[in-house]
Parts: sequence; C-alpha cells; structure tokens
Amino acid sequence: MSWGTELWDQFDNLDKHTQWGIDFLEKYAKFVKERIEIEQNYAKQLRNLVKKYCLKRSSKDEEPRFTSCVAFYNILNELNDYAGQREVVAEELGYRVYGELLRYSQELKTERKMHLQEGRKAQQYLDMCWKQMDNSKKKFERECKEAEKAQQCYERLDNDTNATKADVEKAKQQLNLRTHMADENKNEYAAQLQNYNGEQHKHFYIVIPQIYKHLQEMDERRTIKLSECYKGFADSERKVIPIISKCLDGMISAAKSVDERRDSQIVIDSFKSGFEPPGDFPFEDYSQHIYRTVSDGTISTPKQEGMKIDAKTTVGKAKGKLWLFGKKPKPQSPPLTPTSLYTSSTSNGSQYPIFSIEQVHYCMSEIKTGKPRISSFRSLKRGGPAQEDFSHLPPEQRRKKLQQRIDELNRELQKETDQKDALIKMKDVYEKNPQMGDPSSLQPKLAETMSNMDRLRMEIHKNEAWLSEVEGKVAARGDRRHSSDINHLVTQGRESPEGSYTDDANQEVRSPPQQHSHHNEFDDEFEDDDPLPAIGHCKAIYPFDGHNEGTLAMKEGEVLYIIEEDKGDGWTRARRQNGEEGYVPTSYIDVTLEKNSKGS
Repeated sequence: MSWGTELWDQFDNLDKHTQWGIDFLEKYAKFVKERIEIEQNYAKQLRNLVKKYCLKRSSKDEEPRFTSCVAFYNILNELNDYAGQREVVAEELGYRVYGELLRYSQELKTERKMHLQEGRKAQQYLDMCWKQMDNSKKKFERECKEAEKAQQCYERLDNDTNATKADVEKAKQQLNLRTHMADENKNEYAAQLQNYNGEQHKHFYIVIPQIYKHLQEMDERRTIKLSECYKGFADSERKVIPIISKCLDGMISAAKSVDERRDSQIVIDSFKSGFEPPGDFPFEDYSQHIYRTVSDGTISTPKQEGMKIDAKTTVGKAKGKLWLFGKKPKPQSPPLTPTSLYTSSTSNGSQYPIFSIEQVHYCMSEIKTGKPRISSFRSLKRGGPAQEDFSHLPPEQRRKKLQQRIDELNRELQKETDQKDALIKMKDVYEKNPQMGDPSSLQPKLAETMSNMDRLRMEIHKNEAWLSEVEGKVAARGDRRHSSDINHLVTQGRESPEGSYTDDANQEVRSPPQQHSHHNEFDDEFEDDDPLPAIGHCKAIYPFDGHNEGTLAMKEGEVLYIIEEDKGDGWTRARRQNGEEGYVPTSYIDVTLEKNSKGS
C-alpha cells in the first residue's frame, strides 16, 4: 500500500491532503491552547476563592476554635493544593502538547514544501522531454511532407517530354535532399521518443513514487504525532490524579474531624459565666401581725389540730413579692443562724420542716454575704472600661482571661530568663577573652533583663492572687448552693404569733427587736438606678431561660428594648415593656440600634 503506486496521478489531491493535515494539526494545537487557558483561569479563580474565605492573619481573634471551622479551613487548604494541581496540568499541556505541536507543525511545513518542489521539478523535466520529442516529431512530419512533394515534382518533370534534362536533374537533386533531411529528422525523432519514454518511465516508476513515499511517511508521522499528543493530553491529567485524590481525601478527613461534642464544649468554655442559678425565694410571713392581734399579744396560740399552710397559696405570695432587685418591704426581724430551723411533729409522729421569720432573714443575709453582687453586669452597666483584674467579666470568663494572661506572662518570663542566661554566658566569655568584647557593656542589658524578670514575676503573682480569689469564690459558691438546699422547705403545722411554725407551744421562740441598719445596707446594694433610655430594639432569635442572676428570660421572636450595647463579653442589656431589665446573650438576638431613640 503505497501512494507512489496507487496514487501516481493524484499529485494535486495529495497536495491538498497534506495541506489539510497540517491545518488539522494547527487546529488541535489551538484547542490545546484554549484548554490551557481554561485550566489557568480555573486555578486562578480557585485561588482567589480560597483567599477570599481563608482566615486573615492580621486578626488573632478570628482564629478558628470550633472543629467545624477548623475543618472548613483545612478544606480551603486542600482546595488551594487542588488549584496548584490544575496549574501543573496547564504547564504540562503547554510543554508536552502545545509546544510540541507548534514545533512539529513548522517541521511539517518545511518538509512538505521540499517534497512538493521535487515533484514539480520532476514533472517539469518530463514535460520538457515531451516537448523536445514532440518538436522532433513535428519536424520529422514536416520534412516527410516536403520530401513527398519533391518526389511528386520529380516524377511529374520526369514524365513530361517537354521538360529539359536540367530541370529533371534539379528536381532529382531536390528529392534526394528532402529525402535525406527526412531520414535525419526520423532518426532524431526516434531518439527523442526513446529518451522521452525512458524519462517517463523513470518519472512514474522511480521519481514520483519516491516523492510520494516521502509525503506518505510525512503524513503518517503527523498522524503518529497527533496520537502521541492525544495521549500526552490525557497523561497530563492522569499524573495529578493521585495528588488530587489526596486533596479530596484530605477534605473527607477534615469533614470526619468535625466533633459536635467538642464544639458544644467550646461554646460552654467561651460563654460560661460561672454564676450559680438563683435559689428558691424564702417564705415571707405577713400574717404574724394578724395572729398577734387575735391572741392579744400572747407568745403562743392554742394548739389547733390540722392547721396547715396551703403550699400553693404560699408559693403564689412568694412569686408576687420577688423583690431581690427591686423595691421591697423591710423585714421585721434580724437575720439569725441556721439554728432557727425547726420541725413540727404531727399526731402520727411524722416530722415536717417549718419556717420562722428568722430563717427568712437568715436566707437574705446568706444571699448578701454568700452571693456577691454580679460585678460583671454592674461594671458594664454604664459602659465603663475593662478592669485590669477582669472584674467586669463573669467569674468563669474572668478565670479564663486570668489564666491566659498568666500563661502569656510565663512565656515572656521564660524568654527573659533565656536571654539572661545567654547574657551571663556571653559575659563569662568576654571575661575569659577580653579581645572579644567588653564585659561591662553587657551590664545595662543584663540589668534591664533582671528588671523585666522582676516585673513579670510581680505581674504573675498578682494575677495568680486574682485567680485564686476567683477559684475560691466559685468553690465557696458551690458549697453554699449545696447547703442552701435545706432552705427549700414546705411549711406545715401551726404558725406562732412571732412567725415560727410549731405544734408545741414550748418550742416557740421570740424574735429580738428589728435591726434596720443591716437591711438598709442590703437595700442600697440592690437598689437600681434611674431607668436607662432605650438605644434600639432587638428580636430574640432563640429562646433564653435566664436562670442566672441579672439575666432576662426571653422567648423566640420576642421584641425587647436595648438599653446597653455589648461591651465585648457577649452580653447585651435589654428591657421588656413592663420595665423588667436584665442581660441576654448577644448571639441570641438580632440587634437594631436607633441613634435618635430616647424612649425608655
């Protein structure tokens, strides 16, 4: 199967076919170039996307803590590596495919031009031989006709009796001349014909097949090159598949690393205030004056069987008198010790816990002395600056901040210690080798380092004292909460005129005169200031129980007034329409601030 034997007469078609082959090669090269541009743009867009959503290095506050955030940033890193692999694909296509196609296209054009020129030259030489043969043929034909005319003229004169011998002899000589010239042209024509036939055979059986063979080989090499480029096009993608698979595996690993329990614990660590939930409100006895009037001021009343306090009525009264943060009536007797707790015995011998007014005052005193005011909320009440000891924060957040500061100070102290050791070693070297330096030149720096170390130690000691104070208060608060469970009693039995509940008149205890100074101080501590003006409003996104002291419970969708913005601790002060105020988590609400709002 050879073009030289099968297509010996298709020179023009082969010319067109080889030109089409080169055009197709360049067309594929253009396709590869556009694919490279797509890969480059894709990689660039991926990198821009990663850069847009990646963590900014300037802000340390945005460092991811939740496992879901860490997983997302790991996925962004894997996606950035994936974009790098797309760039590798573009580079590989540009080097192995596109560049090779451009180089080979130029080689094909040069080789094709050379082969076609050789074919045209061979055809031109054959055409020249044919022309020479044709000229000799025509000349031979013409001489033959002239010789035939000379023979006819000689025969006519030879048969004419009137012709002279000289005319006959002249016609004979002319005949001989024409016949000789015809013979010579005949020989020349025969030689030219033989030469042309030889060149024609050589042209169609040797020269043209050789040229066409070269063209065929060239076209086959072009086809092979296209096949190799097709394979290289796929191999460029295949090479990066393992790395891309690792990137995808990294994304899957990042997804599997998400731990909802750990994220929930981080939320607790971030927003836990450390306050204890409010305890039960004590029973307030307002009926002691009634019993005193009925009994004419006697110490005790006659024993009445079955006289018991309705628990529901008691609870209802207590709820109507929640005066812990508002105006309240003054108790009638001073706080006593927990020894004022008594039990009441019924006829069947069962024991019931009882209350007296002394226990009410004791509970109030315990709240005052055991549970200090919520400094974090009061300190932020007017938007004051953050304190050095973080006393403006809730206990748990304050403990975390203090611990972080202590850790930072310890790291700085370690750096200063290392620097001091290095200076001492350098000073020893200078003392042993004075030519290397003056030991006294290091003294100022050494003194500065020692001063810094002393300052850091003092700071650490001060912060550790604050931390011990916070931890001690938290522990004491837990103990008080445990001991306060004994105050959660259901009243049973009979009420004495002085407020103690007993079935035995001998167990009644009289209260000493009321001391107002202690309760005045208690009132002043929980006395609120004038209402703050509203600076906006908010809508609750999530419900909030508000069990802690100073917080405000809210329902999902409830609208509240904003009277104080979040100062950085995650709490916003809000007020209901009924005037009830408290702090709510900032992340639980959708805040809308109104600059010109002055209503309360």
